[in-house]
Amino acid sequence: MRLRERLRYKAKSLLRGLNAWTGMDGDQKQQPSTSSFVDTRKPHSLGKTVLNVSHKFLVLLVRWFLRTIYGEHGQKMPPIRNLILMESASSLALKIRTRKLTSVEVMEAFIERCKEINPLLNCVVDQCYSTALKEAAMADKLIASGTLTEEQLATEKPFLGVPISTKDCIRVKDMLHTAGIWKRRNIRGEKDSRAMELMRKAGAIPFALTNVSECCMWWESVNTIHGRTRNPYDTNRIVGGSSGGEGTIQASAASPFGLGSDIGGSIRMPAFFNGIFGHKPSRQIVSNDGQYPEAVSEEQEIFLGIGPMCRYATDLKPMLRIIADQNAKKLRLDEPVDLKQVRFFYQHNDGGGFLVSPVDMDIRDAMEKVMAHFRSTVKSEVRKVYFDKLRKSANIWFGNMKHKEKISFDAQLDNLEGTVNPYVEVLKWIVGQSNHTFIGIMTAITERKGIQYGTEQYHYMVQQRDELLQEMKTMLGENGVFIYPTHPTVAPYHNEPLVRALNFSYTAIINVLGFPSTAVPLGLGREGLPIGLQVVANVNQDRLCLAVACELERAFGGWVAPEVLA
Repeated sequence: MRLRERLRYKAKSLLRGLNAWTGMDGDQKQQPSTSSFVDTRKPHSLGKTVLNVSHKFLVLLVRWFLRTIYGEHGQKMPPIRNLILMESASSLALKIRTRKLTSVEVMEAFIERCKEINPLLNCVVDQCYSTALKEAAMADKLIASGTLTEEQLATEKPFLGVPISTKDCIRVKDMLHTAGIWKRRNIRGEKDSRAMELMRKAGAIPFALTNVSECCMWWESVNTIHGRTRNPYDTNRIVGGSSGGEGTIQASAASPFGLGSDIGGSIRMPAFFNGIFGHKPSRQIVSNDGQYPEAVSEEQEIFLGIGPMCRYATDLKPMLRIIADQNAKKLRLDEPVDLKQVRFFYQHNDGGGFLVSPVDMDIRDAMEKVMAHFRSTVKSEVRKVYFDKLRKSANIWFGNMKHKEKISFDAQLDNLEGTVNPYVEVLKWIVGQSNHTFIGIMTAITERKGIQYGTEQYHYMVQQRDELLQEMKTMLGENGVFIYPTHPTVAPYHNEPLVRALNFSYTAIINVLGFPSTAVPLGLGREGLPIGLQVVANVNQDRLCLAVACELERAFGGWVAPEVLA
């Protein structure tokens, strides 16, 4: 019976793949009546069609090769033995200030877990365990003193004594601040970033720094300083990037919550691949101060955002309220959300983006279950829609990321102290002598190809962005959410993103639109890897994303531990 099910699954996957190649995916057969969403697709040119088909066969070949090399499954995770590790950050904060737990014993539990999982997963690249334990003792002393009541502590220091981690591009005082760039390997933060400063003021205690991709510009977390981070559900698989180490430390229960950053999906892809929650806030809500690399244009500053990453949806809102600071009032986070009044729109895929993978059947099936839940249980309005411009997501993102400032990627790789010669670096990489990753070198080589700032094509992509933004804003209004895949496939094997490079477009398009988006886990798929989706709302309607995330966690279970409890 199991063999029959697997054969049926393979046959359906092959059929869907062939449909995607020919632009005949069944999702587009039923179009909504609204003219803005009408399918206006034109068939690909013969050259593009051949390239698309060739790419699909290359993907299959690379998958077969990597599965042969790595084997069916990686090493097993150490089981979770300490029940403290299973608590949400909000629950830990409550138990600490009500003296059911001490901050010191909580900190010790997470430090021990980091030491246990890191040799296998390589997610922690720097730590301040001894300092964190001293700060935990100070938190316990403050609580014991009675200087502040429990109510005052909950209001003024809502996360007092709770450990917090963050990625190695968000500055933390005295900790490494490399962004995975070789020339920054010895640079340390002189002070906290604004977001971490606010979390520290709320009582959270930084204790661990997590791995990123080189220069934070790739969706596998690997660099020449700290190496490669591995997925807790299958160590042969990627963790996403650039907040990949942060996704891993959360998923493996080695940190209760943390901060990530996102300019093309760097919070949501790691959250998806690691089965946790991650929220990219609305544009310009959270300060980017203290993040490196910095945005090099006003538009990139709008696309980039720092946001919360955690295992439990209930931690998202209090974290966002803190790091949004004075902008929190724009989000009306305390305004209740009645899900029966929320309108749900969904699209199964991007409509057949060029060189983008078809959406896995597991993800499509999960989305249908989610929509059925909102139709039957919550009794909400649910509509299937189709935005043709989503097929151009990658090009729209690449075009809108272009800028007039003369700061190139080869200069970023050299820490803005000069420029690296990527062609020389290729030769050095071949003989194992380069200080840069292959993808970093190739990004520097290809950066000046394609769409260029100020050209007719650039202005066309800006126009496409603005038109799509207006279409989606009109649809979403004040009470609508858009359910969309976070990524078309579950976590690939290490290095496999090289042949699936444009799959990041599912998250990237949301950045250039400036919408808030929450990655929501929906359990494990057939391969034992996390699946999920993203919930998108109109600008400054983050509370809708968070309310839907909480409902989906309640209905579908949310984060699933990589291994059963010991």
